[in-house]
Amino acid sequence: MANIFQDILAKTSSEVAFNKSIVKATDWLNAQAKRTAPLNTQAIIKQMPGRGRSSILPGRMYLFNYDPLHKNDLPYYDRFPLVFPFRTVKGGFYALNMHYLPYAQRAILMDALYMFINNNKNNETTRLQLSYNLLNKFSRHAYIKPCVKHYLNKQVKSRFIYISPDEWNVALFLPLQGFKKANESKVYSDSLKIIRGA
Repeated sequence: MANIFQDILAKTSSEVAFNKSIVKATDWLNAQAKRTAPLNTQAIIKQMPGRGRSSILPGRMYLFNYDPLHKNDLPYYDRFPLVFPFRTVKGGFYALNMHYLPYAQRAILMDALYMFINNNKNNETTRLQLSYNLLNKFSRHAYIKPCVKHYLNKQVKSRFIYISPDEWNVALFLPLQGFKKANESKVYSDSLKIIRGA
């Protein structure tokens, strides 16, 4: 099976600059994503052993397989979170799961988050300088609210797939989410209600 994720990244890396223009790239990236749908995210994770990490670092982007401990009590959940971790706690971590936003809102939030980037090297030293206190102050940006999630380490069912900074803009728009117990329309509708304060 061809590595679809790598192919898309290779095709788009020269066309999507690492800057604050992701809103302009939304339509093009969505078109790329639709041509690959449906993606098998589980297979993609297995195809990328060289990117696998046993632990996470704050401010980097990761994709992983997750099985919530209390999934029967949740209205829905994402089996394949695409996250920016920002706080480690005993037994787990807090992260922004970008999948909880519709694509246009992901672009807007990502554009805002770039103000917290530490450098423009596009390598493993590049990260978002996120912290719990910073996000509390930044909470006026309502798009953050539906994205904040708590993950338990023991419920992570794969290695953490590291997404390099020059690939963030592409990964953000790929249909990698795996919502269970509700479809995307329901999840996005609920997130938009949270954003509007409804």
